[in-house]
Amino acid sequence: MKIYTKTGDKGETGLFGGKRVQKSSVRINAYGTVDELNAAIGVALCYVENDGVKSVLKKLQNQLFVVGADLATPLEVESIRQRRTIPRVSEDDISESEKMIDFFDKQLEELRYFILPGGSKSAAQLHVARTICRRAEREIVLLSQQEEINQNIVIFINRISDLLFVLSRIENKTSGIPDQKWEKPI
Repeated sequence: MKIYTKTGDKGETGLFGGKRVQKSSVRINAYGTVDELNAAIGVALCYVENDGVKSVLKKLQNQLFVVGADLATPLEVESIRQRRTIPRVSEDDISESEKMIDFFDKQLEELRYFILPGGSKSAAQLHVARTICRRAEREIVLLSQQEEINQNIVIFINRISDLLFVLSRIENKTSGIPDQKWEKPI
């Protein structure tokens, strides 16, 4: 199988179901940013020290492929067969992400101030992933204002940014590096 297909040479790409859209469309931007988030998590995994964090991030990378597939498949796709083969983000995915946030947050000191992104290399990279996740969320919300999408995606991506924040703090704790408190300018 060849890597290049030449079907996108004129600035279009295909969605699941066969519809062709411009590569600059809101939908493509949304799932392209989810792909970027997944790559940023891959980079973070190169530095992560905590085995629990590694495990969660690897699972999250697979879940982000589900998000991408869900976004790449318009809800109006007619074929029942295609609907069965395309995974969708579910309420269970949201619930599981909340459980992971709670599990890791219980291991941390209560946060009583804003913290600056950074600390260990892994925490810093997780903060980069978190900001990409927030951008993906904004793009997905914009898409949802223009087209009907699975609303579980918006909620799930919102939870994932919170999870990445908590995981960055776990990585700093694992590394023995305290979170950097935001010092208000005078």
